[in-house]
Amino acid sequence: MLHSGDRMAGSQRGIARISGYLPLLRLDRAAAAKALRFSGLGGRGAGYRSVAGWDEDAFTLATEAARGTLVGSYPTQLIFASTSAPFIERSHAGVMIDALALPRTTRTQDVAGSRRCGLSALLDALLGRGDTLVAAGESRPAKAGNPFHFSFGDGGAAALVSDDAPARLIGHASLSHDLVDLYTSREHPTPYSYEERFVKDTATRGIIVPTIKAALADAGVAASDISQCVIIEPLAGMARDVAKLTGITAPNHAADLSAQAGDLGAAHPLFALALALDAAKPGDKVLVAGFGSGCDALVFDVAGQVPGAADTKAVLSQGLVFADYTRFLSLTGALSLDWGVRSEFEQKAQATVLERNGRDTIGFIGGRDAAGNVQFPKSRIPIRPDADGPEPLEDVRLADLTGTLVSVTADRLNFTPDPPFWFGLVQFENGARVMMELTDADARGFAVGDRLTMRLRIKSHDKRRGFRTWFWKAAPLARPEMEG
Repeated sequence: MLHSGDRMAGSQRGIARISGYLPLLRLDRAAAAKALRFSGLGGRGAGYRSVAGWDEDAFTLATEAARGTLVGSYPTQLIFASTSAPFIERSHAGVMIDALALPRTTRTQDVAGSRRCGLSALLDALLGRGDTLVAAGESRPAKAGNPFHFSFGDGGAAALVSDDAPARLIGHASLSHDLVDLYTSREHPTPYSYEERFVKDTATRGIIVPTIKAALADAGVAASDISQCVIIEPLAGMARDVAKLTGITAPNHAADLSAQAGDLGAAHPLFALALALDAAKPGDKVLVAGFGSGCDALVFDVAGQVPGAADTKAVLSQGLVFADYTRFLSLTGALSLDWGVRSEFEQKAQATVLERNGRDTIGFIGGRDAAGNVQFPKSRIPIRPDADGPEPLEDVRLADLTGTLVSVTADRLNFTPDPPFWFGLVQFENGARVMMELTDADARGFAVGDRLTMRLRIKSHDKRRGFRTWFWKAAPLARPEMEG
């Protein structure tokens, strides 16, 4: 049964800020598909696929996106959405609170189970109260040769919901329908899909189209009033059929995102919505329809520029293109390489250590002593040479600061899943100096004097126990522009 019309009349509640984040690496699908030409597998080979680095996952991608929405105030609630989150029994939203240095009184929630869970969470936030941050991230596995291995993409997106926002919700509708177009399970962690024609016919006429029509009716607008749209397609090309049946002629930014980065799963509707809001003008109406075990359709009235939308658009054109299919298999976990004895070291994390130092570590919070010196990590006695005993240190967050590389090493003996292992000494603007791992190297690598920004990444991955920890690494301040 369709459900709509829960908004309060005259509500100004909407999207105050929005943000998207993609990994540095972009696979050239056409070039990589040549490796599978002999088999006829892999699906279409056009456009690019965003590929997470070995030290990125759904959590880090969502956190990086969330950072783009936090300017000047704290949300009262944080919701994390993903179908590929690393942990089953551990709250990622709770960890994200510490990574973003938000108050621990912030209410948290994790949502999953459907590709539209991110958009469903956004709708719940829009119908609720208080400032709510919705952060979605995906890095979904797929078997080599499966079309999803090329069509999926890794990335994150986030939206901050507030009152009196520039993109106001004016109508919505929802439909729950257990259409098994594809699924993953604990016994089958990679996607298994069903016959395409069956999915196309059922999803188009039975789920997506009636939900969109109900949302338009709830908003009191016609299909011709929609200037920009985001329609998630279970199968490529379905948006054309949806447009014919609904009368919507606006450009579909979800399809553009799929071509340039891949299907971002739970993050896809939010990321594509940012692209639509960037293209919208004041007075435009924007539709977003998310699919997965049903459909949610939302209609927004745009009153002005939404902060973060233009920055998200720019993210699409920034990246490092590669075509090495073997590297792609390794990074996505489809190929397990034997890295030798150097990879055989213990990475067990202790819960007691995480409890004692976890918030300062994942939040990258150092301390300022009485003389103004900043250090990381903190210590009872400051590292200042003339310190003569314990003294309290003022919290200083380093994660949001830039730095300069003052020494650098590229190590091909130390183990890393994507050699070489880069590290160096980073000088922060406030005087702190920290020896850090470096990430997101381009073809040039790193050099002394490089300007750096901080990125949350996987620090350790204990595969034997199924546990991982996160910390900050230094990355180039600016990303290269993709050719074309």
